[in-house]
Amino acid sequence: QPWRSPGEPQAPFSLPPPRWPVECEVVKETIEHIEWVPPKPEPFCPPMSPEQALYTLSEEQGTIVYDYSPALQGSCFTRARVGGAPGPLSFPAAPLEGPQDTTLLFESRFESGNLQQAIKVGPYEYVLMLRPDLYTAKHTQWFYFRVQNTRQEPLYRFTIANMAKPKSLYGRGLQPLLYSQRDAQSCGIGWRRVGTDIRYYRGSREPPMFRLSWTVRFPHDGDTCFFAACYPYTYSDLQHYLRALAADPARSRYCTVQALCRSLAGNAVYLLTITSPGGMAGKRVVVASARVHPGESSGSWAMRGFLDFLLSAHADAQLLRRLFVFKVVPMLNPDGVVVGNSRCSLAGWDPNRAYGMALPSSFPSVWHLRAMVQRVLAEREVVLYCDFHGHSRKNNVFMYGCDTSGDSTGTRLCQRLFPLMLSKNAPDKFSFSSCKFQVQKSKERTSRVSMWRLGVSHSYTLEVAFSGSTLGGRSSHFSVEDLKSLGHLLCDTLLDFCDPAPAKLQQCLVEADVLLQRQMGHEPRSGGRWSDASPSELESSTSGSDSSVSDG
Repeated sequence: QPWRSPGEPQAPFSLPPPRWPVECEVVKETIEHIEWVPPKPEPFCPPMSPEQALYTLSEEQGTIVYDYSPALQGSCFTRARVGGAPGPLSFPAAPLEGPQDTTLLFESRFESGNLQQAIKVGPYEYVLMLRPDLYTAKHTQWFYFRVQNTRQEPLYRFTIANMAKPKSLYGRGLQPLLYSQRDAQSCGIGWRRVGTDIRYYRGSREPPMFRLSWTVRFPHDGDTCFFAACYPYTYSDLQHYLRALAADPARSRYCTVQALCRSLAGNAVYLLTITSPGGMAGKRVVVASARVHPGESSGSWAMRGFLDFLLSAHADAQLLRRLFVFKVVPMLNPDGVVVGNSRCSLAGWDPNRAYGMALPSSFPSVWHLRAMVQRVLAEREVVLYCDFHGHSRKNNVFMYGCDTSGDSTGTRLCQRLFPLMLSKNAPDKFSFSSCKFQVQKSKERTSRVSMWRLGVSHSYTLEVAFSGSTLGGRSSHFSVEDLKSLGHLLCDTLLDFCDPAPAKLQQCLVEADVLLQRQMGHEPRSGGRWSDASPSELESSTSGSDSSVSDG
């Protein structure tokens, strides 16, 4: 049930702390980071050639200085509690031998952390192993961990030795993120891009794993620092946002917060309903979701910008609330986010391959989201569905849509309208040429295809690169503000897309038709028609996404 009726004020409510599997140890400290925007864009790092040999001692020759893996009871999730494992914490980090000991102290037993092992192979060189997604033996991509006992002068090298994917943006200029607690406290500086001599290459072990290696100097002696693959956005961050929303008498007038369902661990999967007070008669619906893959935190920041704008006093936001009812699930996989998984829920399976499966007890959030959309469709039109994701192998922002050769030419063109309009509103971030519309058999149980099959004619996956943009003269990383701006731009595009005046729509239809003709190698009015080609033929003529590469 809603925690309040639409338009009624409400006292601040408390949200329960995250629930963890009972096997997981959790440090008692509260891990928080400030938001910060760098004064100028952070350029991509010139990548090193993978052919250049990188000499490093093997981990067998080193000393283990951090070793933590939850003692999983059996092969599947059983139960959870606030605070994780009961009893005193273990000591996974090797103790320092004295003030002159320069060994780094590692830790990752906090929300979204996932370091499993650190091996010291040189005075300032470490080989790291990421923890696979819980109750699986695979999916290593996201990383987030803490180091203490830093020294300012030495050049450190870190090598993550068990990355799962054969391709990565780290081979094309992406840098890891560093957060210095001392800089945050004294200078107001937050997450920043760091790293030189960055390499992404295949390791020598079988089965094949891939290595990410970088060098870095820490900004201070004796600092507490964090490394992450992308700007972290935890379940507690979402709860903090919802708490502030409930306490704001202006914004809370337009928004009700419900629990769509409970996750396997018992964490609430929040559903926000946003619209102007005073009735829903005649309003169409927009559905948005994010963070089905917990390691794709860039999607959460774009979702944050989407919510910020929708709940603002901006004239366009007021118009959107008058026109539409927004149903928003900002974090579909809270358990995976809490424990630091890359892709899976506590079921040990990718929930974005579980839509349409009759398994509400195993995948409650995706089952209840799909059921909610079914109920809504029985009463009113769902004009758009958008699922926010992050992408580790392609720069820029782009979309996946749904196109089949059995549809009419007009329908196939309309599938491309929203992404084309978004590319015009975000020319320095969004790449229309990177968008794909083929419905592959392997993607039938994704949210995008499932919602489309239900009858949502415009159903998309929004992919936000972990890296940044190569468009509009840019060659730089996305900042948090860049990511949040995508939510605002998505709202702008929704107004354009639903504009009752036909001029803009007709112009984009003509442009999409011309682009598809040229994509097939035909000039306009040359005789051949793109509409005779299947979606796979259309997309094989362009260099495309490698998102279909198996994750294991």
